[in-house]
Amino acid sequence: MSSSQENSNGPPSAAKDAVLVPSVEMPAEAIEVSGIDFNKFHDKPVTAEDLYEGMKSAGFQSTSLCQAVDIINEMRTWAGPPLPDSPPGTSPPKCTIFLGYTSNLISSGLRSTLSYLVQHSHISAIVTTAGGIEEDIIKCLHPTYLSASGFSAPGASLRTQGLNRIGNLVVPNKNYCSFEDWVVPLLDEMLAEQETALSQPVEEGDARFTWTPSKVIHRLGSHLGTHPSTSPLAHTSVLYWAAKNNIPIFCPALTDGSLGDMLYFHTFRSSPRHLGIDIVPDIRRLNTISVRAAKAGMIILGGGLVKHHIANACLMRNGADYAVYINTAQEFDGSDAGARPDEAVSWGKIRGDAKTVKVYLEASVAFPLIVANTFVKGAREDKEDEKME
Repeated sequence: MSSSQENSNGPPSAAKDAVLVPSVEMPAEAIEVSGIDFNKFHDKPVTAEDLYEGMKSAGFQSTSLCQAVDIINEMRTWAGPPLPDSPPGTSPPKCTIFLGYTSNLISSGLRSTLSYLVQHSHISAIVTTAGGIEEDIIKCLHPTYLSASGFSAPGASLRTQGLNRIGNLVVPNKNYCSFEDWVVPLLDEMLAEQETALSQPVEEGDARFTWTPSKVIHRLGSHLGTHPSTSPLAHTSVLYWAAKNNIPIFCPALTDGSLGDMLYFHTFRSSPRHLGIDIVPDIRRLNTISVRAAKAGMIILGGGLVKHHIANACLMRNGADYAVYINTAQEFDGSDAGARPDEAVSWGKIRGDAKTVKVYLEASVAFPLIVANTFVKGAREDKEDEKME
């Protein structure tokens, strides 16, 4: 048969077989792809829960985001069996939840969401960067603004105006001047306490007083609520609520920001010794929290130091039980920031049977929707249960 005759009778059989490879039967538990039917909401508002229900089977990052909701809900509701020799009535152990975030998120409006979690003690410990400390304080003094030119505002022009750009946000230099006025007298107090403690005799077996980043941060947070310039807005602060609720905030890179500038300037006015800040007790404290955790969960917004510092603490207990990463970094360059959870499994920082997800979304978009469907929803349900009792 000629090729012309074959073509006249239909497509070549080899081509047809290649295109239409027979498919297997899909398993009964397979989930159909579907999205949100907004026709259902013409006469009622769309809630965060409605979005979650509609997005979880939409695929791509919608599904990943909803997996993060499911994992975090399991983190926050897990309760283990009573510990041996626990007194009657002792609450069962809960999951220890580590929260990590980069400083840009405090600069953004996501600070309100992070503050809510700390205010209501939904998390156990925090790791952030220096900007995550100072920007939180600065917002109690002066606001941060949206840039009129968005991400395209020219740096040279902003520099001549004394304005600093963080993405599409703008922070006036005045904010940092006010921060210096606020923090330097406190550094003086802390140095005086250090010098008084160092002048006292040390009894055998006693540890000599030392400042650590977490102690410094606790003092800063407490000071927010008492200083007249910051107390009116202290309730918006992550540091304030962390100090009030005794939630430790760790910042091993405490000097990498405006706070480091202030500590540098302070060395020229302090005598005979400078303020000493020891990072070693903090790594012992963070790792001990991890080791003693009945279950451990990580919620990491962004990458870099905050991501690895929490993951490495979880190595001390042979890995976290839950991990939710939210960032846009890619893994092709081998950076820890872009690494998926399975890479941490190879190091023992996440358990092999842990429940994990990486959400490839910018956190200011993803995290409010996640929090609305986890901690906020859970708090509302708890109140409803209390009314029923």
